[in-house]
Amino acid sequence: MYAIIKDRGHQYKVSQGARITVDRLKADAGATIEMPVLLLADGEQVEVGSPFTGKKAVCKVVGHSRGKKGIAGFFRRRKDSRRRVGFRHDLSTLEIVSIG
Repeated sequence: MYAIIKDRGHQYKVSQGARITVDRLKADAGATIEMPVLLLADGEQVEVGSPFTGKKAVCKVVGHSRGKKGIAGFFRRRKDSRRRVGFRHDLSTLEIVSIG
C-alpha cells in the first residue's frame, strides 16, 4: 500500500514506516503532523482525489538537519568581478506512522 501526499507544493510517494526528507517544518522533533493524501493505492484498488481523497497521512518528525552545500557564482564579464555564495537547505526528516 502506498500513497501520494502533498506538502507545501511538493508531492511525495510514501508507504507506512517510510522516512522522507522535506523542507524544514515549524514543528519540534517528536511532534506528529497530518498531511493530505492525493492518491491511495493498495495493489488492487486505486483511490484518486480531486484534489484530495479526504484521508490523512500521520507523520512523526524524527529530526531536523541541513542539506548538502550548494554554491552559486556570479561573474561580470570584462569587469574583473566575481562573487561566490554558498547555501544549505534546512530539512526535516519525517516517518510515516499511518495512512488513512
